[in-house]
Amino acid sequence: MTTTSDLDGSSVVVTGAGSGIGRAAARQFALLGAKVVVADVNGDAAKTVAEEITAAGGTAVAVAGDLTEAAVVDEVVTTAVSTFGGLDVLVCNAGIMDSMTAAADVSDEEWDRLIAVNLTSPFRLTRAALPHLLAKGKGAIVYTASEAALRGSAAGLAYTTAKTGLVGLMRSVAVMYRESGVRANAIAPGGTATGISTSPDPAGHGPRVVGRYLPNVGRIAEAEEQAAAIVFLASAAASNITGVVLPVDNGWSAV
Repeated sequence: MTTTSDLDGSSVVVTGAGSGIGRAAARQFALLGAKVVVADVNGDAAKTVAEEITAAGGTAVAVAGDLTEAAVVDEVVTTAVSTFGGLDVLVCNAGIMDSMTAAADVSDEEWDRLIAVNLTSPFRLTRAALPHLLAKGKGAIVYTASEAALRGSAAGLAYTTAKTGLVGLMRSVAVMYRESGVRANAIAPGGTATGISTSPDPAGHGPRVVGRYLPNVGRIAEAEEQAAAIVFLASAAASNITGVVLPVDNGWSAV
């Protein structure tokens, strides 16, 4: 029976690992024996998570920086390769939320920032990681998409567009590299207790419309539940799974 035990000794990068789903995923990978690069824009948070993993007997190193900067992307991947001898798993989890803004009200600033963080950065990380995964002839990339990639009623325009684009990125990678041993999948979290911040104007058109559908969210997930799905997709237990979006949403996508 194939389990997640194959992750023992593997080199894993988790972005947005200073809190929420990323933190939970980094800790779960480490518990399975993986060596983890804890990457986050909040350097103190990244360092704290790496220290937590180390204190529990695991192996981790922190990398701080804004992943919209090309140099930081390179540093994250280079750190995994130089410190742990290669790269086996990339988890593109870092993301930010929009203000539930409808198309007519989205500013250029909000659009540019959401696309940069939630779509362009994962693309650049993927591009930087692929040569190392391909060199091994195997590997896994897992993206944290969103329920917003499955429906138009979960967020504003910028977030919905970015996460939908992220699914397209994942599917293209899955097809282009499936014969090379590299798998790509995504989770689509529903409501999750992560602390991700948003400040919608309750009087705004977008927040008022989206608010009508929020009762369909169902039970709010814990970050650890999302992390478990990430770890599964990264492991040999999912060895024949690629190009898949896995909703982890308490059935929201079925409503």
